[in-house]
Amino acid sequence: MHPKILLVDDREDNLLSIETILEQDGYRFVKANSGSQALKILLTEYDFAMILMDVKMPNLNGFETATIIYQRERLRHIPIIFITANNFGEENIFKGYSTGAVDYIYKPINPDLLRAKVSVFIDLYKKNHQLIAQEQRLVAINKNLENEVLERKMSEEKIKDLNRQLLENISRLETANQELDRFAFMASHDLQEPMRKIRLFSDRLHHKYKDVLDAEALMFINRIQLAGIRMENLIKDILTFSKISVEKDPFIETDLNRIIREVLDEMNDEVTEKEADVNVQQLPRIMANPGLMRPLFFNLLSNSLKYSKKDVPPKINIRYEMANETISRNKQKQYCRIFIEDNGIGFDQIYAEQIFGMFKRLHRHAEFEGTGIGLALCKKIVEEHEGYITALSKVDEGSTFIVSLPCKNGKELKN
Repeated sequence: MHPKILLVDDREDNLLSIETILEQDGYRFVKANSGSQALKILLTEYDFAMILMDVKMPNLNGFETATIIYQRERLRHIPIIFITANNFGEENIFKGYSTGAVDYIYKPINPDLLRAKVSVFIDLYKKNHQLIAQEQRLVAINKNLENEVLERKMSEEKIKDLNRQLLENISRLETANQELDRFAFMASHDLQEPMRKIRLFSDRLHHKYKDVLDAEALMFINRIQLAGIRMENLIKDILTFSKISVEKDPFIETDLNRIIREVLDEMNDEVTEKEADVNVQQLPRIMANPGLMRPLFFNLLSNSLKYSKKDVPPKINIRYEMANETISRNKQKQYCRIFIEDNGIGFDQIYAEQIFGMFKRLHRHAEFEGTGIGLALCKKIVEEHEGYITALSKVDEGSTFIVSLPCKNGKELKN
């Protein structure tokens, strides 16, 4: 697979320069000499791995072109890196990011930096396409199963035969899902190395030349370092997410009070900075994987602190209660329900299920930092414990996250 890159610049020499720098990496290029021409190309072509676009162009500049591009659902996945010779200032730089762009590169272009940045997003593009191909194969398998059920349901013998086939296919699906998890784990692991190099060389550049570079150059280096940190956090979260299915640790008797104390100790600086009031009532001991309980509560507490109201100290209350749920006509199941309540900005209840989706964010990155994986990770952890997680919220009235974990022995283990 040779990833395709759209180059947009009103100067032919700039297009040739970028193509020359990147052609050794085996990419395919489509060139446009204006924002309008780029939009015409995107009417029929969607399979671009990324777009490198000049900001200052006649008639339709880079910011305007990016805004129009991201209005189309089929194009929103394509990352855009702006290339510019101007220092726009914070306001206009923010404007570029708010249109959906992922980064800036300043002229004169540093060839090594350009190749490194492009390489990161191309790697993500390749991994994503491989995952999509796996998903399409699974969808095809499921579709075939549905057709077989319709064809065989009139015959008892055929139904029995179909059941056997279903069991075999379920086993194959589980194997495929495990392979997907392992693939995500390996993909995230492999992405760490190029990110480490970006961070390493930008740190070396800053350390070696900080006394000779001007303030603008130091600002650029700082932006590279901050972008690297954000990418490292994203890779770390994806790696943690994939580890849950790849690495299976046994459940042991776990003291949730100790887990909460350890998490709060780790978050002490943030709690102190926000002057947060965290009230933890006595929690039970349950059968669980303590290694997964820590990121579960860490993400939920981080969420409450992150989405607190401006100039209002966060108040977080953690409590639990036991509840019985009917799972069949004569059978009930007992759950330990843990409530994490806060007085933050809240959200509209219509998004209560969507917030647990991968990369789902209700706010722009500029407003609240994050990778969009935290709550998806919480959901996966709880489901690994055969439980479920829900949320209740109102805008400006805070949120309550409810973690329901089954009691394996029918009751919680008393402290």
